[in-house]
Amino acid sequence: MVLAEDKLSRARRSRPEYGADHPPEVPLSIHDMTVAYHRRPVLWDVDLDFPEGRLIGIVGPNGAGKSTLMKAAIGLVPMASGRVTVYGKAFAKQRRLVGYVPQRESVDWDFPVSALDVVLMGRYRHVGWFLPPGRAHRNAAMEALEKVGMKDYAPRQISQLSGGQQQRVFLARALAQESRIYLMDEPFAGVDAATEKAIVALLHELRGKGCTVIVVHHDLQTVKQYFDHVVLLNMRVVATGPTADVFTEENLKKTYGGRLTLLSEAAHAIATDRRV
Repeated sequence: MVLAEDKLSRARRSRPEYGADHPPEVPLSIHDMTVAYHRRPVLWDVDLDFPEGRLIGIVGPNGAGKSTLMKAAIGLVPMASGRVTVYGKAFAKQRRLVGYVPQRESVDWDFPVSALDVVLMGRYRHVGWFLPPGRAHRNAAMEALEKVGMKDYAPRQISQLSGGQQQRVFLARALAQESRIYLMDEPFAGVDAATEKAIVALLHELRGKGCTVIVVHHDLQTVKQYFDHVVLLNMRVVATGPTADVFTEENLKKTYGGRLTLLSEAAHAIATDRRV
């Protein structure tokens, strides 16, 4: 049996300069990405440009490949084919421009470090891996913690923090990186209302600075409220563009198929938005 990714690789070689149509000024471009786990494609032929200075939601059903897309973009999982560019250059050369907030469930919260230590990890690209962080970097880390309401918890071990507090610490670490592009994998999952409100405020602050923020998101009812650009994904890109144009009942049916409960919630959110 010929693997699906082998077939796609042959197709790629037959294309002249595939991905050449992606403008170099785009913050993050994904060129014909395919990812497979155990020979089974999870993402297939994904081709995307993420616009600058936008809050971008990646939305789709469970198993659609949302988190995989984000991880593959920054090299945490291998691609069967495709490539990723940041402002027209290979990601490996531009990784300093990209900050990442993983899913909280994927982190070892028993690791013996403080909240401040975690945030200082975001400064290593400025400090250097084998040098101790100086006062300026500690001040930057404390400022990031203050922005997410966690300054008073700086010396606290991360295992002693609540789920919402842990998420805020990881957001502070991303802030401390001083990146131009931020990738956040379900930052609202399992957090309380106060933390969600703080995250939304932070996203708007980053957008106000001209940063591009890309968020894997699962709550259809808040998509139009939180994001001005959306990617609808189900192994392939179903639709992408400004939220007002793309987040429609027709596109959601294509994305979610017969998952009627979710579609009902989305339809309610769209109808509510129209009445405002």
